[in-house]
Amino acid sequence: MSAQPPVRVRVVRQFSASPERVFDAWLDPHWIGRWMFGPGVRDEEVLRIVNDARVGGTFSFLVRRKTQEIDHVGTYLAIDRPHHLVFTWAIEKETAELSRVTIDIVPRGTGCELTLTHEVDPKWAEYAGRTEAGWTTMLGALARAFDAPGTA
Repeated sequence: MSAQPPVRVRVVRQFSASPERVFDAWLDPHWIGRWMFGPGVRDEEVLRIVNDARVGGTFSFLVRRKTQEIDHVGTYLAIDRPHHLVFTWAIEKETAELSRVTIDIVPRGTGCELTLTHEVDPKWAEYAGRTEAGWTTMLGALARAFDAPGTA
């Protein structure tokens, strides 16, 4: 990122599921393919989900949208189950312009509240609205996945 402060996109979502279940959905390849990518989220096909869920481990989520293949990549910086997760986020390859995503989960009643903060380089500020909309869509898909029959 540049020397200027990053642009922060913040999305907060309530879940009826426990903090542990919500947290695990961020690291389990089966769950990632259900809510973060694929036809349940947008018009795309999941080609590959590779995930080394440990601090310093990397991930690669490859999807096809129409004729374009898009590889979402990153490195886990902090994993503190079930409350805190931090990872870098980029498209195609890790670069000096990495963005950073922080997930904080706190219990709320019988469920939990998730706060997602995505920090991007200021030169990408014009994409903040699209970034927020994308994460809002994905978190909505995650909530629906927990409410689907057979996922209790």
